[in-house]
Amino acid sequence: MNKKEHLIRFFAVGFIFCAVCLVYLGRLIYLQIAGQDYYVTTPPTVYYTRTVPIQAHRGEIYDRNGVPLVVNAYSHTLQLDYGSFPTTESGRNELLLTIFRAAEDHGVALNTPSFNPFVIGEGHGTVTIRYSEEYYNFSGGKKSRYLKLIDGLNVDDPEDVNACASALMNRYGLLDEDGRLVYSPTQTRKLLTCRLDVELSNFSRVEPYDLGSDIPFDFLTHVEESCPRGIRIHTEVRRHYNYPGYASHILGLVAAIPDSNVEYYTERGYALDAVVGISGAEYSFEEYLRGVDGVMTITEDNYGNIVSAEVTKEPVAGNDVYLTIDIGMQMAAENALAKNVQQIRDEADPDDPLSGEDASSGALVATDVDTGELLAIASYPTYDLSTYNADYTLLANDPASPLLNRALRGTYAPGSTFKVGVAVAALSEGVIEADTLIDTKGIYTYYKDFQPACWIYAYGQQMHGEINVTEAIQESCNYFFFEVGRMLTIEKMNMWMEKFGLGRSTGIELYEETGILAGPEYRDENGLDNWSPGDTLAAAIGQSDNLFTPLQMNMYLTTLLNRGTRYSAQILHFVKDYGKATVYDPTPRVLNRSNISDEIFTIVKQGMRNVMDNGSAARVFAGYPIPVGGKTGTAQVYTTKSDNAIMSAFAPYDNPAIAVTCVIEQGYSGTKAGYAIKDVFDYYFELNQ
Repeated sequence: MNKKEHLIRFFAVGFIFCAVCLVYLGRLIYLQIAGQDYYVTTPPTVYYTRTVPIQAHRGEIYDRNGVPLVVNAYSHTLQLDYGSFPTTESGRNELLLTIFRAAEDHGVALNTPSFNPFVIGEGHGTVTIRYSEEYYNFSGGKKSRYLKLIDGLNVDDPEDVNACASALMNRYGLLDEDGRLVYSPTQTRKLLTCRLDVELSNFSRVEPYDLGSDIPFDFLTHVEESCPRGIRIHTEVRRHYNYPGYASHILGLVAAIPDSNVEYYTERGYALDAVVGISGAEYSFEEYLRGVDGVMTITEDNYGNIVSAEVTKEPVAGNDVYLTIDIGMQMAAENALAKNVQQIRDEADPDDPLSGEDASSGALVATDVDTGELLAIASYPTYDLSTYNADYTLLANDPASPLLNRALRGTYAPGSTFKVGVAVAALSEGVIEADTLIDTKGIYTYYKDFQPACWIYAYGQQMHGEINVTEAIQESCNYFFFEVGRMLTIEKMNMWMEKFGLGRSTGIELYEETGILAGPEYRDENGLDNWSPGDTLAAAIGQSDNLFTPLQMNMYLTTLLNRGTRYSAQILHFVKDYGKATVYDPTPRVLNRSNISDEIFTIVKQGMRNVMDNGSAARVFAGYPIPVGGKTGTAQVYTTKSDNAIMSAFAPYDNPAIAVTCVIEQGYSGTKAGYAIKDVFDYYFELNQ
């Protein structure tokens, strides 16, 4: 081959190479520049992140022995999720049908729509539809939205049920182009009812649609596996009461943050939809019980697929609160109180008006003498926390006021239980001695314009005669304490009563009333009539303006038993964290000391022993196997109602461990308040068990 032919071949190969390069270069330019719009019709993947709260475990409530009283119960709600809900009608229908089939297989009842305008019958391959009675009687917002929806579907007459139903079934993809059912009659009925209710609800990104509440977990697991998109599971923590109907006034309620307190809670880091304690222990110990919610960060692509889910802030569980009450004693006290009220009604004399036939309510408090810890706080009538929301209207309108915690918020004249404190004050001030005798004559005539009578004179024109202070406590002689009160003066009387805690806060962690200590100071502060000498006589026997809570009366007795050392009332035993390590253990707190001498203590204590053995309470406690001491009180409150019955008692007599006060409204006689106290003592000392 000659040189010329080689050159021709060389140029041919070079030409082909250059041509190929030009083709590739042209294609590259097209791909990068000219053809760019073609390829961007499929958008690039974009990732989004969002955060969802992880609800923290709220602390639980136990009694002093570790018995759980209020625990957390978890309930699961199946919801339609707006963000991942299918965009096609057929997709939405298939999702719902999958859920309906799963519910039927698992025997799960889904929610019934709150407004269902149709009665749908099933035939052979068809459905028949008519308006329900609910449609004609319903007046809520869903009906207005229904009529607006029908108007938007260009239905001439909203009363034409077939035209309305056909328009809706077309809207929801339940009919084909020829107007025939796409699904079976049963499926069509369920789909039409559900799809309409979803549309009439506020279904949105911020408000999912509830398909079913309190759903079993195995059903939820099955649905999640069958329906990866379009649904969500909402888990809610509710308070469960292990002793429904007992300790309701103590434990209290939780609810959404009240509108009036939004700023207070949000400043402390609470979410707007947080649940907080609003009464009782739930409110008072919110700082311990509260958990701190965690945060989960979810990453999704622009198709709504979850790419990752990471806990970016761990939730912190609330602490568990242990109360000082013994739930066994609490139940015994509440049962005894209810039985006591009924017993008084049963014993009322039909021939003697106002003898207790109108007894209807009361309270009882039991305290550990050595510490001030509350062992039981009973109020009657009571209510059930587990049905509170359903029963609220009835409870709020009940004239017996079952929502009122009478033990801490009811105030009552103490009657003759007040006399023990007056005796201590008079002995301590040297107004009388242990052997001082006062000749009680029935009617107290020291003042010309006010001459009250002793109770024994009023009932039979009798007199107690010459008696000392121990005998006066036993016999509850009004005359004796009229004279002692006059000599003591209201100023010194109240100085001692304040030391004993009457008319003052007991220090309990729950909300309480402080009551009224009668005297010139109270009258002046409230713009009432001037204090008179006769008012001092009435105050000395626990009447006049004196009004105290059963808790105050019991802490007053506890202070006397501690020889003047006044402990704060206490219901918080200790606090433990989620791992059960103690994080707070309060110690008994002394509010003040008044130093009652051993001699004076022995004098008044013996009088209280005589009350139970030979005095007004002997009917209930004579022969009781545990020696007890106490004092009864009968206080007139209305001329048209029976007197209130009050009793305070302690046991054992030699080394007091427990003090109990019971008040029965319209109980007629202080003696009759002893039945409930005796039952509580029986429980405490394990008698008849």
